[in-house]
Amino acid sequence: MSSSARPVLQVLRQLVANRVAATGFESVLKQISVVDGEEGRCVCELVVSPELSNPRGSLHGGVAATLVDAVSTWAVMTTGEKKPGVTVDLNVSFLKAAPTGEPILIDARTLRVGKTLAFLTVDILKKDCGTLLAQGKHTKFMGV
Repeated sequence: MSSSARPVLQVLRQLVANRVAATGFESVLKQISVVDGEEGRCVCELVVSPELSNPRGSLHGGVAATLVDAVSTWAVMTTGEKKPGVTVDLNVSFLKAAPTGEPILIDARTLRVGKTLAFLTVDILKKDCGTLLAQGKHTKFMGV
């Protein structure tokens, strides 16, 4: 990691700590941790806990969608925008289950921030081998 990325990583860690400690919906992600980041990118780690699982014992689809939404929002907040924006479109493709107890990585990247819209992509991966579990695309209105 370059020395210029370290301040962004510190900002990301504080941002995420504040967001998951607040009383809003992101508090369901209280077990998440930031493991890497730079301008426009945020990489987090999470172990799929029973609270985040569906009745079949794997990561709940709604939690995966929340991860796409939250982690990409944190990524875009490291750009010159410094604000979360508002979701316009969110899409998640589920490729493989992540069983309870599985450590996963959530890698969000800002593709482009224009005058009013930001475009982001998120990969949810098995931590140990990098197998792609889900992929999300997120469009945010940044004019607020």
